[in-house]
Amino acid sequence: MPQPAAQTQPHPLNSVEIAANADYSPRTLLPLELVMRHIILAFIILSSALASTVVPATPRNVILIIGDGFDDQHVTMGRNYLSGMSGQLGLDTLAFRASVQIETVSDEGQPLYVADSANTATSLATGRMTNIGRIATDIADNDLPSIAERAIEAGWRVGLVTTSSLTDATPASFLAHVSSRSCEGPKEVLGSTYYGIPQPACLSDARDNGGPGSIVEQLVGSGAHVLLGGGDKFMKQQTVDGITVSQLAVNQGFRVISRDTAFDSLAAPQRLLGAFDEETLEVQWQGTDARIGEPVERSWLSHISKYFGSVTEPSPMSCEPNPAYRNTPRLAAMTDLALTHLATDNEQGFFLMIESASIDKQSHKRNPCGSIGEIAQLEESLALARSFASNHPETAIIVTADHAQAAQILPEPTLYANYPIAIYSPGLTARVRTPEGGMMRINYATNNGFSEEHTGANVPLFANDVAAQWLSAFMRQRDVHDAMERFLFRPENH
Repeated sequence: MPQPAAQTQPHPLNSVEIAANADYSPRTLLPLELVMRHIILAFIILSSALASTVVPATPRNVILIIGDGFDDQHVTMGRNYLSGMSGQLGLDTLAFRASVQIETVSDEGQPLYVADSANTATSLATGRMTNIGRIATDIADNDLPSIAERAIEAGWRVGLVTTSSLTDATPASFLAHVSSRSCEGPKEVLGSTYYGIPQPACLSDARDNGGPGSIVEQLVGSGAHVLLGGGDKFMKQQTVDGITVSQLAVNQGFRVISRDTAFDSLAAPQRLLGAFDEETLEVQWQGTDARIGEPVERSWLSHISKYFGSVTEPSPMSCEPNPAYRNTPRLAAMTDLALTHLATDNEQGFFLMIESASIDKQSHKRNPCGSIGEIAQLEESLALARSFASNHPETAIIVTADHAQAAQILPEPTLYANYPIAIYSPGLTARVRTPEGGMMRINYATNNGFSEEHTGANVPLFANDVAAQWLSAFMRQRDVHDAMERFLFRPENH
C-alpha cells in the first residue's frame, strides 16, 4: 500500500518572527515599550512552540511486538504446533502482511548479510543502519536518537516489556546508547567476559568516566514509564554514587516491583520497573526430559562409506511444561500491566515495545519446544494488544522480527529414506510430536559449536489496519521505524 506523502511544515518560529518584525514601526521606542515588545514577542514564540507539539485529539499509540528470531520458519513452527497445519495464528488474521529486508554494515561500512539483535533493534528504534553489537550508535560511535526517546521528549509515555533482560540488545536499543551490547551494568561497562571470552568495554560511556552510564543506568534515567522483564543481576550492582541501580531507579521515580508483587494491586498510573529474573526469564515449555536437537546415530559401516550402513534418527519428543518456569510472570501479564499503566489518565498516548525474546534464545540452544512456547506467549500478548486497540482506535499494532534464526523444518521422513544409502542431516535434529498427531522435524545446522547462529533471510511483518496505511508490502527494516514515526508524530490535521 502506498505510504502517505510526508508534508513539509514551515518551522513555527519563522512565520511568528516575520509577523512580529513586520509589526515594528521605524519610530524610536521608549525603554518600557521596548521591554514590553520583547515580552510579547517571547510569549508569542513560546505559545507557537507549544502549539507545534503534537497533542492528538485522540490518544495515539504504537504497540511494536518483536519476536526475536521470529522468521517464517518459526512462524510456521508455531502455527503447526499451536493451531495445526491448516489453522491460523492470531497474527495470521491481522489485516496486513509484509516482508522486511534486514540491513547490516561492517565496521568499515561495507554490507554484511547476517545481522544480530543489536544492530537490527537499532534499525527499528532509530531508522539507521549500524554494525553488529552496537546499541543505538553508528559505526563512528555517534548516538542515534530513537523513536522512544523522541516520544518521551514530546510527552508520550514509553514502555518496554521483554522476556529477556531489560538490558539485552533489543530493549536496550530503544533507550540506551553504547558502543557494545555487552555493557549492560556498571561492572560490565568497564569490561566483562562471556563463556571465558573477553567482551568489549565501553569506557567512554561509564559514569566513572563522566559518561551516561551502562545500559541499565541509561534505562532507569531515560524517562520511560514502564520497564518490565529480566535483568535483576544488573539492578543489584553498585553505581558510582555508592547506591545500587535499583535504588537509583527509586530515586528516578520508579516503583520497583518483583515477581511476588500482585500486579492487580498496583494503582494506575505508576512508573513501574520490574526485573523478574537474574537475566532472561525462564521459558514455559521444554522437550521431553529437557531434550533438544540431537545428532543421528550412524552405524559403523556408514563411517567407512556413505554407500554402506544405516542411520537412526533421534526418538520423537513432546513439548511439556518447564519446571523452572514456576512463578515466572507471563509475557501477557506484563503486557497487560504495561497497557494499564501507560494508558490510564493519558490524553496523548504511548509507545510500547513488547519482545518475545526466547524464540531466538531457544533456537540458539536448539530447543524447538522452548521457542514454540515463546511463540504462544507472543500470541497471548498480541491478543491483549488487539483487545486494547478495539477500544482505542488510534492504536497501531506491528508484529515483526529483528532477524532470521537457525531452525529449519525438514521432511519427516527424509525424501530419500528408501534409497539404499545412509542419508541424514549433518546438523542436530528434534522430532516433535504435534497436538494434531503429526511429527515436525526441526533441524539446526549453522555450526558445530555450542550456539546456533542467525541466518540472513528477510523477516515477516504483520500489522493491524491502523498501521497498514503507513506500511508497504516490502520494506527495509529502517523503513518500519520511519512508518511508526510518521504515524505517531504526524500533524493533527494529516
